[in-house]
Amino acid sequence: MFETELDYFVKNQTELVAQYQGKVLLLKGAAVVGAYNSALEAYEEALKQFKPGTFMLQPCEPGTGAFTVTIAPSFVV
Repeated sequence: MFETELDYFVKNQTELVAQYQGKVLLLKGAAVVGAYNSALEAYEEALKQFKPGTFMLQPCEPGTGAFTVTIAPSFVV
């Protein structure tokens, strides 16, 4: 799910950041449909055009932290 959108963002991140840094991108396939000031704004606009689960919202920031998450287990002693 969202392989096309994520691949597009990763391959074009430098150019996208140069144009849209700080925005939340609405991606559908290998295309930017819109750039918004917040995830909520992006989501509300996306729902006007697409069904949930058929688009991706992506923070437009430089570096791998924009598209990766590290989850570390916590241990209780």
